[in-house]
Amino acid sequence: MSVLQPHKSPRAAALSAAALTVLTFSACSSEPNGAAPPRAAGTPAPAVTPAPSPSAQPVHPFTGRPGARNGPVLAVKIDNTRSAKPQRGLRSADIVYVEQVEGGLSRIMAVYSSTLPPQVGPVRSARISDLHILPQFGRPAFAYSGVQSKMKPYLAQAPLIDVSPDKAAGAYTRGGPHPAPYNLYASPQELLAKAPGATTARDIGFRFGAAPPGGTATTSYTARYPSSTLVFHWSAGEHRWLVSQDGRPDQAAEGGRLGGQTVVVQRVRTTRSQFHDFLGNYTPLMQTVGTGTATVLRDGKAYDARWSRASEDQGTTYTTPSGRPMTFAPGQVWIVLVNAGRPVTP
Repeated sequence: MSVLQPHKSPRAAALSAAALTVLTFSACSSEPNGAAPPRAAGTPAPAVTPAPSPSAQPVHPFTGRPGARNGPVLAVKIDNTRSAKPQRGLRSADIVYVEQVEGGLSRIMAVYSSTLPPQVGPVRSARISDLHILPQFGRPAFAYSGVQSKMKPYLAQAPLIDVSPDKAAGAYTRGGPHPAPYNLYASPQELLAKAPGATTARDIGFRFGAAPPGGTATTSYTARYPSSTLVFHWSAGEHRWLVSQDGRPDQAAEGGRLGGQTVVVQRVRTTRSQFHDFLGNYTPLMQTVGTGTATVLRDGKAYDARWSRASEDQGTTYTTPSGRPMTFAPGQVWIVLVNAGRPVTP
């Protein structure tokens, strides 16, 4: 089955066509730990805010927060299974993407620009859906671990800067309470030091402001994968949606709960990619170019919305059923990609 998306840019289409021929990703439970041994774990540095770029904007395009630093974009693949929790650095992300992977589980791609935490992880391997999401950011830095060597030439063709352990071994450490492969962490500041050409944050379609009319008062909302469930609970006290997974509250390693001011449960077509693990489980491809429906959670309400993305080098627009912009609440945004319909294992 083809993984090509409709209406792609020439560069993105070439990437998708090349990706069809490459070998499978490793299984989640058996991924290699990286080609270069990381250095020994050290004491994390204080949180760092990137220096402003000449194109800094008064309102950050990823969070809508005024006065936020518009730093280079860093995307990091982070494990989202019980074996890896609590994760580090997710509370500092501007955007948190949740994608389906093999076995009906999910994995996170966290996107940073305005603030860098001391550490982030556990860092895990990339998936084909990442290469369809990332072009909208220009040429971001991309941190991941465990990709098969035959995949690397195709990643090299993508519009990104590779800061995996192969390219930035000194930015990674091993430590913490979990065994390998759930103990690999990275320093975002050191990753970006290896990616001086990474593009700064730009408009990817998000619109921030007062909530649109309507919406349904909602205290919790459930997003389902074949083998995992995420529930977002509205906290009026914290004014954000707190995440629970498979019946357990998601805690941050730094303390407190994980969650965002806006959650977008985006329904996409989930297809079988050309990749599979050694057990024969195929890697899902989340089709993020096209149109579809979504539910947007903000301010204790759920809003019906539609999404549209014309090509991979463009962002996604979200509108109300009447066609007005679906505005987000300023703050962290979660984009939870689920199948349009019942959960499926392709």
